[in-house]
Amino acid sequence: MATDKQKISVSNEVKIPSTLDMAKAGLHLGHKTTRHSPQMDPYIYGAKNTIHIIDLEKTSEKLRGALNFIASSVSQGANILFVGTKPAAKDIVKKYAEKLDIPYVTERWLGGILTNFSTISGLIEKFNKMQKEKDEGEWEKYTKKERHEFLKKLDKLQTLVGGIKNLKRKPDIIYIIDIVKEKTGVREARRSKIPTVAVVDTNANPELIDWPIPANDDAIKSIELITSLVAEAVERGREKTKKTQEH
Repeated sequence: MATDKQKISVSNEVKIPSTLDMAKAGLHLGHKTTRHSPQMDPYIYGAKNTIHIIDLEKTSEKLRGALNFIASSVSQGANILFVGTKPAAKDIVKKYAEKLDIPYVTERWLGGILTNFSTISGLIEKFNKMQKEKDEGEWEKYTKKERHEFLKKLDKLQTLVGGIKNLKRKPDIIYIIDIVKEKTGVREARRSKIPTVAVVDTNANPELIDWPIPANDDAIKSIELITSLVAEAVERGREKTKKTQEH
């Protein structure tokens, strides 16, 4: 789990948006007051029309810490896994993950990614082997029916492990959108002692996450803004590694 949070820093910090820009993206809009997690109280400013309002000053503070942690860790060789399977998140997560060649989960969390990685590695290896055989035309020697069966198996593996096909080892950090939706991934991360960074809404328990970012985890604009900043932190970390290697 994360330690010495105050000591973590990088020379090129990601610029944090103003609270006004955060508000424009809807980061402050929580869930209905009836869907309330008491552990989120320190991050709740108040309520308006039965909707909890998140304190964006606290969001800014937590966001800065999380981004610095990511940039610093990546600069030291850490790899990160992006997770977001809800409809509002999956396209955004996939876009930024593919842009930076980061492994991602957008279909469903495959149980054991963290707690039974050897088995998952076997599925990844099988997927990559089948994909290579298909791309190189090795399926042409089989009948049409056999090729159809192969394609069905490949499509199933694509759904299961396509986003993590380049994951050679367990991730060092996991970035998650909606920890209620991704409770299995959160549980596995905690069991595996892998640090988590997550967008945590007013209906969730931030104490389950190492680096919680209190914010709206439903609005597309909110998810887009935070994920773009996380991606930028990864880039900053990589840039720092590159500069160190050059010297």
